[in-house]
Amino acid sequence: MDKLTHTDNKGKAVMVDVGDKENQLRIAKASGHISLAPETIRLIEDNLLKKGDVLTVSQLAGISAAKRTSDLIPLCHNIVLENVKVDTVIDERGVNIVSEVRCTGKTGVEMEALTAVSVALLTVYDMCKAVDKKMIIDNISLIEKIKK
Repeated sequence: MDKLTHTDNKGKAVMVDVGDKENQLRIAKASGHISLAPETIRLIEDNLLKKGDVLTVSQLAGISAAKRTSDLIPLCHNIVLENVKVDTVIDERGVNIVSEVRCTGKTGVEMEALTAVSVALLTVYDMCKAVDKKMIIDNISLIEKIKK
């Protein structure tokens, strides 16, 4: 197993020094899903939930979260993001969310992509919790990482 990069030789947590790395285009994609009751899906499709447009609000929450990842996760670098996309798609079981985050920098944007998906899903949960008590958030994963 490779050595963890966020620990020193005594096993203490440290921020990785990326100062000597070269800037590269970095892209990360993540996805996740929230299972919803059929009636909740219909309410989202018809934009009838009291809190408003679930898909748009969750998309904006995901974008905002990606930009704040270093505030939330202690050892993440503060990265200037060039683009954040969050797509929300209703399927027969609920809502699928996919994010893509891009930057040109010295470290990757995996955590930003995962944070975007996670917060977007939590936003769907928050906006639907009054009408659906059995929602399940699952399958949050990194689906692609590119470095050029």
